[in-house]
Amino acid sequence: MPRYFFNTRIEDELISDPEGEELRDPDRAWEVARAMIRELLKSEGTDGGLLSAVLEVTDDTGEIVLEFPFTEAILDFSDIPVTKH
Repeated sequence: MPRYFFNTRIEDELISDPEGEELRDPDRAWEVARAMIRELLKSEGTDGGLLSAVLEVTDDTGEIVLEFPFTEAILDFSDIPVTKH
């Protein structure tokens, strides 16, 4: 099963995910990314620049699979993921 890493970019700072998570495909990574962002915004609030943050999901080769702006996680889009695969 592929491993995906959920790195958070806030402006010029990148907070790396050193462990990642094994998931079945990029669509599942999209679902996990959305849930992670929503939980973080719920616990931390929208102060401190989190609304300008982006979750960069990479695969085990370091290639960016998707970039998920935090603002998109709070919008009520359909649950159809938009991934590069």
